[in-house]
Amino acid sequence: MVNDNEDHPFDRYATDTVSCMNCDTVQPIGQVCVNEACKSEFGRYYCEVCRFLDDDKCKEIYHCDKCKICRIGKVRLDLKKHKCVERSLESDCPICHAYMFTSTTPVMFLPCGHCMHVSCYEEYTLTNYICPLCSKCLGDMALYFASIDELLERERMPTEYQDYKSLIYCSDCERKSTTKFHFVYHKCQYGECMSYNTKLLRQFADPDEQVPCGPVTQTQ
Repeated sequence: MVNDNEDHPFDRYATDTVSCMNCDTVQPIGQVCVNEACKSEFGRYYCEVCRFLDDDKCKEIYHCDKCKICRIGKVRLDLKKHKCVERSLESDCPICHAYMFTSTTPVMFLPCGHCMHVSCYEEYTLTNYICPLCSKCLGDMALYFASIDELLERERMPTEYQDYKSLIYCSDCERKSTTKFHFVYHKCQYGECMSYNTKLLRQFADPDEQVPCGPVTQTQ
């Protein structure tokens, strides 16, 4: 973290002692003052691992061992929804390249587990829908993918390409599948995925006659 009144960084992980603001007792860092005559609570939440204190009653906070950070949310519900990327916050923002762990700019976690500044996310998603680090979709793409389905239903491929197939890689489910060839759009063939966030690996007219397709392209 950064002390707003000073221009030097403050490493909370290296913090061993604190001073109680009520009785001025210097003591090992913890949640409650060790002075028996004081016993002031330093924060409603305390994490021994992160050396983190918080006193906001509106926040539900828990420590995620896999992420190595404290997160906001109800632990049993949030653990099912978020993906753990160890120390993802202790890295540079993939958009502005500023170090996020000590940044005073709000940071958000993406569905894939990576993170970036909120302001960078808002600007980036005006023209992109995939994570710049792992290429997974940044949100619910159901409506967009449904519009592609409708487009392809009305479209007819040239006769010479109607029998062509494409081997594709899906960035969302990280699996390969084979589908009908198209110049732009290729849909993942796994029923629980069906994403168009795919890369064309190669095309072929039949299994015995594979045709190189050049550089890998990605549906966007």
